[in-house]
Amino acid sequence: MLQQVAQDIWHLPYHFTTSGVRLSTRMTVVRLRQNRLWLHSPVPVSPQVRAQLVALGEVAFIVAPNKAHHLFVGDCAAAFPDALVFVAPGLVEKRGDLQGLRELSETPEPQWQEELGQLFVPGIPAVNETVWFHHASRTLILTDLCQWWQGSIPLSSRLFATLNGVRSRLAVPYMIRLMVKDRPALGRSIHRMFEWDIGRVIVAHNAIVETDAREALRRAFAEVL
Repeated sequence: MLQQVAQDIWHLPYHFTTSGVRLSTRMTVVRLRQNRLWLHSPVPVSPQVRAQLVALGEVAFIVAPNKAHHLFVGDCAAAFPDALVFVAPGLVEKRGDLQGLRELSETPEPQWQEELGQLFVPGIPAVNETVWFHHASRTLILTDLCQWWQGSIPLSSRLFATLNGVRSRLAVPYMIRLMVKDRPALGRSIHRMFEWDIGRVIVAHNAIVETDAREALRRAFAEVL
């Protein structure tokens, strides 16, 4: 079920297995003005969760924020057929099975630009991630760019997270670091990210950083730039 993080922000963890590794991912839900809901990194929605969302407002936007987090877009869009679906650059071609996809750009969409900061992170074309900032709650929302696999997780997951450098703290995964093609461009986008007044960081895998979030983020990116 949905769990509240802050005023007008909820999250929904979801677990699945791929290549023998048990993964925990997260959908983040932001309630915008006029009770419009914005769903980040969609996961399958049970009837109970769907009822929760309907009680919170109208699901207006579904966002696949990078080229990896698209597996459940179709399921979520089917549950909310009136929602607009926005996807990372490259996914329109990759997901030819889905209709009506809108590609995210470097320009914030007018539907949420006053409430959500939107920043495309160049330099990692295999990922093409867009990061987000909810101004009212000072919450930065990331997908794969930074990770921290906290808590009690299976042995295979612990080993994978340790090898990827994301078991004990917030960090840019080694796998992501290997994908960087333009480090100066990445650095410029990270510098812009820190112009936001960040007080909390939500990542898809799997932490929510509430304490010293800005400093944890600085340490994570310092190892990459």
